[in-house]
Amino acid sequence: MKTVILIGALGKMGQAALTGLGKHKVITAGRSGDVDYIVDITNEQSIRDLYKKVGHFDAVVNTVGVCEYANFTEMTESQWMTTIMSKMMGQINLVRIGQEYIADKGSFTLISGILNIKPIPFAIADATVSGAIDTFVKCVSLEMPRNTRINVINPTVLAEAWHVYGEMMPGFEPVPGKLVGKAFERAVDGFITGEVIIVDA
Repeated sequence: MKTVILIGALGKMGQAALTGLGKHKVITAGRSGDVDYIVDITNEQSIRDLYKKVGHFDAVVNTVGVCEYANFTEMTESQWMTTIMSKMMGQINLVRIGQEYIADKGSFTLISGILNIKPIPFAIADATVSGAIDTFVKCVSLEMPRNTRINVINPTVLAEAWHVYGEMMPGFEPVPGKLVGKAFERAVDGFITGEVIIVDA
């Protein structure tokens, strides 16, 4: 049994990840709500405080990243920076700081998303940073210390969230959260590293 920090545990993607982590001790974290620890991934000190408070842990699973949506011609620098500082730098900092604290042979699992492969209107920032995270994971896996692994889950829209996103994504086939949970299970319990695990219909 591993000790796994699950960030974004209360969200739809966090709940999907949780279905694949049943054999482990899961420590929940998020920006608010009924979680074990509060953390803001856009704040370096908040990330460091989380790791210090938890102490020993074998894996970090992140399922959050705030993204702004607008037409490219109308998107402001502020909207771009919100997306970059959360979904991109927030996740990079989870790894950059976390590699100091994680147990030997531990693992990080990040989140990107299918929109960098199958773009839709209004989602240029999300697509761009998802592509950046996919690339980050492939490259940084070659530099991770102490046999630490890193992977990223790149899922399509969840069936459980289709009522929110379905109108934006005509022609997409949603997947059940349990299927995405299997991808998180593979990342945490397998031996792969540097992989972009695509979950699509």
